[in-house]
Amino acid sequence: MVKRRADKATAARGQRADSPAASAGRPATSADRPAQGAGLDADRLAFRAAVRDVRPLAHASSTHAAAVLAPRPTKPRKRRLAAHASAVLNLDAEMPLIDPHLTPEQSLSFHRSGVRDQVLRRLRRGLVPVEGEIDLHGLNQAQARVLLADFLDASKAQGARCVRVIHGKGMRSGSRGAVLKSAVDLWLRRHYDVLAFTSAKLIDGGTGAVYVLLRA
Repeated sequence: MVKRRADKATAARGQRADSPAASAGRPATSADRPAQGAGLDADRLAFRAAVRDVRPLAHASSTHAAAVLAPRPTKPRKRRLAAHASAVLNLDAEMPLIDPHLTPEQSLSFHRSGVRDQVLRRLRRGLVPVEGEIDLHGLNQAQARVLLADFLDASKAQGARCVRVIHGKGMRSGSRGAVLKSAVDLWLRRHYDVLAFTSAKLIDGGTGAVYVLLRA
């Protein structure tokens, strides 16, 4: 019994001798225990060192953001000026009085070079919206050409693309033929702003009227 107690005492002294405090020749304290969270503190220090030169981006003001996101205002397209003045300066030269050469039921059709056949077909079928109309019924050639010239100029200035000109069939002209119809056919061919024309659909006057396509 005495021997076993002596052995336990000897073993206890040996454990105390192996501790860090015993090796240093002083009693053990709380400082000798591993500090909790030491690894977390090391990670924080490493992260701060890595981002110390980073600067936060300044937030754009609402005014600046609106200026960036707002679409640019579109400028209105200027109307392209015609290379040739559309006004008829000399009616006798541009729209001469003529002898009739067309019959009352003869269909009219004309288009300048560059006007596609598809456009002419749409015009003939009345598929191009009519934006103006003039009725030359009962007028002689001298009166009709002045009104027609003014009408075409005004329509072009207002941006109209398609107008209707009622010239009549000339049924009352007798053997002379369709006087005003023949004159309108020639005048429209010679007018610079006229790209094409065709006789209208029956509901719009038939061979007594024409759809006229004007330059843009």
